[in-house]
Amino acid sequence: MKQRVASETIFALSSGRLPAGVAVIRLSGPQTRFVIETIFGRVPLPRVATLKTLCDRVGNPIDRGLILYFPAPYSFTGEDCGEFHLHGGKAVADAVITLLYSFDGCRMAEAGEFTRRAYANGKFDLTAAEGLADLIAAETESQRKLALQITSGAQASLYAGWREELIRARAYIEAELDFADESDVPGSVSDQVWTGMRNLTQRIQKHISDGRRGALVRDGFRVVIVGAPNAGKSSLLNALAGSDVAIVSDEPGTTRDLIEIKLDLAGLAVLVTDTAGLRETDGKVERIGINRARERAAAADLVLALVDLSDPEAVLPTDIDNDMVLRVGTKSDLAIPSQRAGCDLVISTRSDEGLDALLTTLETRAVEAVGNLADPLPTRRRHLELLAETSHELDAAIHQTNAPLEVRAEYLRTASYALGRITGHVDVEDILDVVFSQFCIGK
Repeated sequence: MKQRVASETIFALSSGRLPAGVAVIRLSGPQTRFVIETIFGRVPLPRVATLKTLCDRVGNPIDRGLILYFPAPYSFTGEDCGEFHLHGGKAVADAVITLLYSFDGCRMAEAGEFTRRAYANGKFDLTAAEGLADLIAAETESQRKLALQITSGAQASLYAGWREELIRARAYIEAELDFADESDVPGSVSDQVWTGMRNLTQRIQKHISDGRRGALVRDGFRVVIVGAPNAGKSSLLNALAGSDVAIVSDEPGTTRDLIEIKLDLAGLAVLVTDTAGLRETDGKVERIGINRARERAAAADLVLALVDLSDPEAVLPTDIDNDMVLRVGTKSDLAIPSQRAGCDLVISTRSDEGLDALLTTLETRAVEAVGNLADPLPTRRRHLELLAETSHELDAAIHQTNAPLEVRAEYLRTASYALGRITGHVDVEDILDVVFSQFCIGK
């Protein structure tokens, strides 16, 4: 992609919240070299950290720190870039930012603007930009690995290969249409194109189905705790969290809203939600909480259905519309032996019995649901929507056998266009603002 020259130079604090040990101020654009030369006296060697005193426009020192210069196109954005590594005091950063504002053509960067310029200058494709955002936001090892895989270009290479297959198929069809009488045109389009397109459709469909695994890594494996009032739901949540995040009381109906904690199990994010006790009630607020509990349980990846083993009248919830239900008996230290029979696990938050086994089960279920992360996975709704559009257009091209070849070739063209929109190799101006707004200022 040809480098685009921006008319303005942008700058921002790219490090964390101040005060801090070090503040990193980044700038990019055509004025970068002039700014560095003006406030440091000279431009350092490219990509060499140089210790210098930073001065204002009249020569008064502001701070002493490291300066780095990255000339275009060998920089993150593809433009001239600079970084000031200074002491991380708020007054220091404010003084430098005020100084940068004094230069003509320099302004504060918008959210994600550095990354957007890098994309515009062909430093990476749109999926890699999204992967970079995920890498910055990653909280677990699996999120880091998946984001790094996407940033490395594995996902883009996969989609580019599929798009190349579609373009080649269109070329064969157009060759048959334009040069049907020529002897060097490859044989039957039916044999050489449509068989390959059926195979491609199957691969895309499998990739779409893998989107659930990508969502589990990115958004977390969702576990919902349900049961009657006083079945021990909030006590279990507190035990898993290691702190009192939910109110525990003998009074039924204490939990009215959804309370969620996040666990890191085997490098996977596991979201555990405590819900309102399931029972018939006339209370309007409690009834809303119960309805929310049922909705969250229906959408969960695993439901922990709790039953109080100390209560002879207690029964397991049976009206939860979810096949992934683990029956858990609680208060095993007060248990009636006959009650244990219908349970997959028994626990006691008082004696800690069964809690390790429960955590191991949650970890196993999450790891099994995510599966192998070696292959690229679609991680965003945008990807899945465009992949579904690609598959739909391919399906139309394959199965409308009575349509003219020109029409079937057009379906292939729209399919390749949808794939190109994922990586940004075709016009995607309508989604760029959405993608890059996810970044923080300075990235």
